Amino acid sequence: MKLDISTINKLAEHLENCELQAHDTTKITDEHPEMDWDDAYAIQEAIKQRKIARGCRIVGLKAGLTSHAKMQQMGVSMPVFGFLADYFSVPEGGAVKLSELIHPKVEPEIAFVTKKALKGPGCHIGTVLAATDFVMPAIEIIDSRYRDFKFDLKSVIADNCSSSRFVVGGRARPVEDLDLRTLGVVMEKNGEIVSLGAGAAVLGHPAAAIAMLVNLLGERDEEIPAGTLILSGAITEAVMVKAGDSVNLRMQDLGSVNVRFI
Repeated sequence: MKLDISTINKLAEHLENCELQAHDTTKITDEHPEMDWDDAYAIQEAIKQRKIARGCRIVGLKAGLTSHAKMQQMGVSMPVFGFLADYFSVPEGGAVKLSELIHPKVEPEIAFVTKKALKGPGCHIGTVLAATDFVMPAIEIIDSRYRDFKFDLKSVIADNCSSSRFVVGGRARPVEDLDLRTLGVVMEKNGEIVSLGAGAAVLGHPAAAIAMLVNLLGERDEEIPAGTLILSGAITEAVMVKAGDSVNLRMQDLGSVNVRFI
C-alpha cells in the first residue's frame, strides 16, 4: 500500500459523500497517482465500514466490468468487485428517484444466490455452480461518482465499482436446469429493445466472474457465506436512463424484471 490510513479514510469519506449527496468529482488518482490496488480496495472497505457504522447492512456482492463490451466501453482490461448495501435494493417494479443519483445507467445481469460458503484459492466455475442455490435476472443501476463516467480502474474500485441500486425479480431457477452461457437476454427501455446478449459475454461464463471474486477474497482469508446474493456482471453495455424511463429485462427461462425512474 502507498497511502496512509488517514488518507484512505479521507478519500473514503469524500467518495461516500459524493454518493450520498449526489454530486460528482474528478477521479481520485488525479491527486494520488501513487495509489495501488490494495489502496483502492482499502478505500472501498473503509466506505463499507462507514455504512455499517451508520446501521446499514451489507446484503450482497458484485462483479463489475466483466464483459468485453463493458471493458471496451470503460477503457479498462480487468474485472472489479464491490459490495451491495441494503438501501441499494429496489423492489421489483419499483421506482428509482433520480434526485438521489448523478448520471445513472442500467445493466442486465444474472444474480446468483449461494447455498454453501465459497472460499479461495482454487475456486472455479464448477465450485461456484455446486455452491449456487438459484439464479435470477437482475437490473443493476450503476452511478459512478466520477465526472462524465471518466475513471481508471483504481479509482472505480475505490468508488465501490459505481454501485448505487439494483433490482432482482423474475423466476428463481436452480443452475442445473440452465446453460448460463447461452442464456439469452433482452433489455428494453420504454418498450424498445436497447440491448441483446447472452451469459457467455461475462468472461465466457457468468460463474467465472464469481470464481474470480472468491479467489480475490481468499487472498485476504475471507469467504462468501451461504445465502449471499452476488451480481455476476453486466452482459451488455450500460444504457443511460432519465426521469420517466421504464426498463424491462427479459431473460430466457428466468422471466422478467422491471424498474422505473422518476
